[in-house]
Amino acid sequence: MPKTTTGTNQSPAAADWALDPDDTGACEQLARTLCTDGHDQIDSPEWVARARDAWEDLPLPLRREVRRFRRHSGPHGTMVIGGLPVDQAALPATPSVPGSVQRQTSVSAAVLTMVACGLGEPLAYRAEKSGALVQDVVPVPGQETFHGNAGSVPLSFHTENGFHPHPPDYVIFLCLRADHDRRAGMRVAGIRQALPLLAPASRQALFAPEFLTTPPPSFGPATATSKPDVQPRPVLSGAAEDPDIRMAQLVTTPLTPRATAALTEFGRACEATARTLRLTPGDLVIIDNRVTVHGRTAFQPRYDGADRWLQRTYVTTDLRRSRDHRPHDGHVLDR
Repeated sequence: MPKTTTGTNQSPAAADWALDPDDTGACEQLARTLCTDGHDQIDSPEWVARARDAWEDLPLPLRREVRRFRRHSGPHGTMVIGGLPVDQAALPATPSVPGSVQRQTSVSAAVLTMVACGLGEPLAYRAEKSGALVQDVVPVPGQETFHGNAGSVPLSFHTENGFHPHPPDYVIFLCLRADHDRRAGMRVAGIRQALPLLAPASRQALFAPEFLTTPPPSFGPATATSKPDVQPRPVLSGAAEDPDIRMAQLVTTPLTPRATAALTEFGRACEATARTLRLTPGDLVIIDNRVTVHGRTAFQPRYDGADRWLQRTYVTTDLRRSRDHRPHDGHVLDR
């Protein structure tokens, strides 16, 4: 059943669409079949293959909505599906250690991986979060000002891993817990709404290879220093009327005066068209990383075991194109 959203900057009900209770129950039952053995490893090829097969058995309305989004991600490049099972009653304390990931199977990880397989193939990067396919996005004590998934200060707009020759096509987040004060918001802005606000000269500059994007802080200082395969790139590429984006406000550096002006104007256009999604448990966010930037508002963690907890995975629509970066044809890019 659909949920309505209001306005362009705020959304009191984050979900664009929600499962009915029967379909939620069917999803949970299927997810539990992927958690039958306590020794199952999320990152094993065998378990991912099981999740890929299980996707076909998810309720038709869910598969239909995901397939439609995969074909065209709409004006916002984002879809929020509500009512997914996360097994809230059995959730452990929210993790609070650096680099937290999920290696053992769980209902939430199974749901996330099944949807990832419906969009394409799960993907991870060895230098980020130790190459885990399912990663925790949680506040970490002492890292409040960290500009990444462990922080709680505002996180600026970015596409994921735009420095890399093979960035993900989609980023999926599943909300397990909201923050205590319900203040944390995921901010999203799509090029399809921002583009009309750009002057022709700025569009032209953004299509020129006059920007340098380096690895984000989440990849660690060693990766940032080595700058793997970093070279000047455009922020926008592809079709002039519907381009792709590669940009992170924190780590994208304009190399010319016109590039500086254009990137500033692009940032203003994103701010003017941004939406803030306040997620509740069971909300699953699919972001088309090719056409959408995202960020986060500030919030106040308490480090009491009940803080905000999202799980995240990356998705590629064509695993083959990164074959030279993936040993043994796995799902983790080593370089």
